[in-house]
Amino acid sequence: MTRYRWFILSLLFLVTTNNYLDRIVLSVLIPIIRDDLHISTEQYSYISATFQMAYTLGFLAVGKFIDRYGTRIGYTLSILWWSAAAALHALARSWLQMGLWRGMLGFGESGNFPAAIKSVAEWFPRKDRAFATGIFNAGTNVASMVGPPLFVWMAATVGWRACFFVTASTGFVLALVWWIVYRLPGNHRSVNAAELAYIRSDRDEQEAAPQIGWRAALKYRETWGFSAGKFLADPVWWFYLTWLTLYLRDVRKLDMLVVGWSLPVVYLMADVGSVGGGWLSGYLIRRGWHHAKARKTAMAVCCSLMPVAALAVLAPNAAAAVALVSLATAGHQGWSCNLYTTVSDVFPKPAVASVTGIGGAFGGFGGVLFSSLLPGYVISHFGYTPIFLVMGCFHLLALAAVHVLMRDMEPIRA
Repeated sequence: MTRYRWFILSLLFLVTTNNYLDRIVLSVLIPIIRDDLHISTEQYSYISATFQMAYTLGFLAVGKFIDRYGTRIGYTLSILWWSAAAALHALARSWLQMGLWRGMLGFGESGNFPAAIKSVAEWFPRKDRAFATGIFNAGTNVASMVGPPLFVWMAATVGWRACFFVTASTGFVLALVWWIVYRLPGNHRSVNAAELAYIRSDRDEQEAAPQIGWRAALKYRETWGFSAGKFLADPVWWFYLTWLTLYLRDVRKLDMLVVGWSLPVVYLMADVGSVGGGWLSGYLIRRGWHHAKARKTAMAVCCSLMPVAALAVLAPNAAAAVALVSLATAGHQGWSCNLYTTVSDVFPKPAVASVTGIGGAFGGFGGVLFSSLLPGYVISHFGYTPIFLVMGCFHLLALAAVHVLMRDMEPIRA
């Protein structure tokens, strides 16, 4: 077996890492950018909301585009789009201009997860998909580990604008590499018969499935279950990603150098959760568990961490707060890799990007409401405590919605 699928997965990991490096530059350096461009807390919430809204609308359009034209074309264009948008951030002279480029970035970045999830479905059988998703999804956390100290150092050395140019340039390189190397397994010269047989070990289920378009997907309860899970859980991740730097700076009184070295700890634990959550459901499936029971069990374990982690806002010192936030990021990422995999468990491969896009749009809309607009108002008037405590409940509600609406997660058949 040639195992070329692991090279494809490595490339998905690198692209996802770049995707998140572009995304987090603003949230890491906002204390510096805020002073330079004179951005208020509420204006920052509007900038974040602009990204989230464009990200939401992009999911609906880009997911369908990727299903129609394929992951090779769709992913390449998405990477080029968000890399150009990242570079344009360096030209911003006001919060309005920053919001404009942020919206452009959000629309382009919406293509990452539909394309990556679809690629995993094309290259991995069901029993390996959650683990594979956990590995490429770990790129989000690697970016969040490497990015903060790197960006803080670069901002102090060459200015914050240069950070956007650096991440954009790596994106253009990765787009070229993806275009050159990606093909479907059956058309790839580096895949031998043994690997192709392994990849297609669940092909009989896919051949029995009907062709499902974007609108037709809305008729299935499973689509709404996945979307409800995204709507309720994604804002928690977005909240930490968007506001954690300001919280550590303004409430815990850490200087930027300490913040730059605290964030990698938080996202290292998110890596552990991402890979560990995917491994757990795969392990249970290999032990003979039904895939629905295995996915839901892994998600339940991750959800149980979230209420405890929300107590970070009440922690007596900054170190305890960082430790509890780390628990939250680990729990969310373990949840996320399993939730994403339910789409390829249930829907045929030609519909995976569309359904992922629909769910991602709901997650983005939830992010606009609960991680951008609402925190901008609440934090300005009441502080961080109410928001932290509310975020501890969302994953439990999301698990209930997934359980009720997605039921046994059986593959959709004709």
